[in-house]
Amino acid sequence: MNTIHNAGKKAIGSRLRLLTAKVTENAAEIYKLYKIDFSPKWFPVFFVLSEEGKKTITQLANEIQHSQPSVTKIVKELATAGLVKLNLETTDKRKNMVSLTKKGEKTAVLLEDQYQDVEIAIENMIEASTHNIWEAIKEWEFLLEQKSLLDRVKELKKIRESKNVQIVPYEAKYKTVFRTLNEEWITSYFEMEEADHKALKNPKEYILDPGGKIFVALYKDEPLGVCALLKIDHSVYDFELAKMAVSPKAQGKNIGYLLGKAIVEAAKNEGASKLYLESNTILKPAIHLYQKLGFKKIIGLPTPYKRCNIQMELEIES
Repeated sequence: MNTIHNAGKKAIGSRLRLLTAKVTENAAEIYKLYKIDFSPKWFPVFFVLSEEGKKTITQLANEIQHSQPSVTKIVKELATAGLVKLNLETTDKRKNMVSLTKKGEKTAVLLEDQYQDVEIAIENMIEASTHNIWEAIKEWEFLLEQKSLLDRVKELKKIRESKNVQIVPYEAKYKTVFRTLNEEWITSYFEMEEADHKALKNPKEYILDPGGKIFVALYKDEPLGVCALLKIDHSVYDFELAKMAVSPKAQGKNIGYLLGKAIVEAAKNEGASKLYLESNTILKPAIHLYQKLGFKKIIGLPTPYKRCNIQMELEIES
């Protein structure tokens, strides 16, 4: 226990399991104290049936937020103990009605004194505590419903790893990387098109010389992401965000967002009031990224790309 205690908050799962084990062990002894042959793990299912009457397996699973296989196993154990019965009203086992037997109903009555004593014992512990664990549990349940611990850790991991990302201007030494990363993602979903070949084989001629820019994302000095700002000739748009590609091994490091921010800032520095882009709706992470950057769907320009089925724009704040 000292090792787990010293591990701190990263051992929250282990600490909770130890606490649960202690409470469950005590619960088993408490049932014996009241001379009731009952397993603590049966309680959620048994309590729902005693309070609300017969239920299907599916209803019980939803009520106590357990899996259907778990509930089915508990019901079978309760049935073996003679506390519940299955009313076989359908061939679908999930829809079989489960209800208390006469023995189960008598057990529910016997448990009332135990419930009362346990309730008071818990209240006494809460009063003796500096922190109200009951209220804390409700708060944690609410917070985890809003955002899981996994999602919270993912966000922090992304923030931490993004500190090792550096966005740098394109140099000739990144020509192969620019082409390879774009070809890799394009061919993962679509086919290379003529406009792709031209821009990727000759980025200086087709992107830089006309007034565009290319940025490269370095993660610990390794180039793992690229994006271009294309100069376009249009009455509304001067620039287009294009050719964004991030290596699969670098996903989750915020590289796409950092590249997008660099492109937006570059367009702003060039005096652009709006930024244009083309994409495809099957690229859900990319669409989500563009929306995060502030892009909104529009009816856009004629496009040379067969794969384009969505066009978006960003109004750049001056």
